[in-house]
Amino acid sequence: MSSQDSDDPTAGGPVPPAAGEPGSGPDPAAGGSGVDPSDADGADEVVEGELVEPTSSAAAEADALLAEALDAEAIEAEFREAEADLARAAGTPGTSAEVSAQVAALTADLQRVHAEYSNYRKRVERDRELVRERAVEGALVELLPILDDIGRARDHDELVGGFRSVGEALEATVARLGLVPFGAVGEAFDPTRHEALMREQRDGVTEPTVVTVLQAGYSMNGRVVRPARVSVAGTD
Repeated sequence: MSSQDSDDPTAGGPVPPAAGEPGSGPDPAAGGSGVDPSDADGADEVVEGELVEPTSSAAAEADALLAEALDAEAIEAEFREAEADLARAAGTPGTSAEVSAQVAALTADLQRVHAEYSNYRKRVERDRELVRERAVEGALVELLPILDDIGRARDHDELVGGFRSVGEALEATVARLGLVPFGAVGEAFDPTRHEALMREQRDGVTEPTVVTVLQAGYSMNGRVVRPARVSVAGTD
């Protein structure tokens, strides 16, 4: 056989070693890595930690804010589209009746979108005011025990000097914020405003009537923040 025949691969020349045979690459048993380069990304596998679910109140608030934002964007987009359609209709050639009908339809759509947007803004402003009122109410409720102490000190003639000035200033401040005290002797008993802790017998009292105020009640924005705790006569 000639040298040319020995170099021809088709003529039985040297055959590349098969996988796993000597000369086929690094042998895992011989200290080679034996790792497929395509699996190198496995070293960067990310182990996810435990997910912390938001609280129900935080999730509800986030959903409400997202819904308001989406409503605002949708309404504003529809409003701009209606304005653009109206402008295009005004410049579209055609018969007067056709243009008038198209303009009238687009004008009605524009008015509808404008009304929806106005209602949305009013609703947002109303909700914002309600949130503000509830926040102020929550802060004032924390001051009710202090107001009770001031009232007891006044009843015992102990509201004097600097303590009197501080107490009266605090009462004036909460009054400006809308906190109104109620509950007085002689008032007709109202279960929605009074909490009866005691019952007394009084001559001449035939209707449920407040005869002793044990703790003043408070209201704010027409809502009872805390009922007045009273003693009632005339319940027989």
